[in-house]
Amino acid sequence: MYPRTEYEMTEEDLKTLLEACRPTPAMYLSGGQPMSSSPQENANRAWAALGEKMGFDYNTVQPISGKGQRFFSAVPSETEEARKERLEREAEEKRQREIARLTEEIAEREKQLAALQAA
Repeated sequence: MYPRTEYEMTEEDLKTLLEACRPTPAMYLSGGQPMSSSPQENANRAWAALGEKMGFDYNTVQPISGKGQRFFSAVPSETEEARKERLEREAEEKRQREIARLTEEIAEREKQLAALQAA
């Protein structure tokens, strides 16, 4: 995982986020289904869009105390190349673990076979 990084959004980005957080009228369809998204859902979508635009994982956003509303920290999202490299590395590590497990299992079985043949 990448280290946490500080970001600064533009005034326009802040305005968009604050607008998304505004209360929405509570109107429901029959059956209790809301007619519009909740402020939380709108805010989540706005943060996701900002994360896509600025290159961070919107689920990792934290405010930075004392710096103002436009400043926050988050974990940068992976680039496609970084993701590909990580997946390849994880696949190789999994392959090596499986080789080690099978080698250990073979050694144990050979030991059991030798014991049976000696009896």
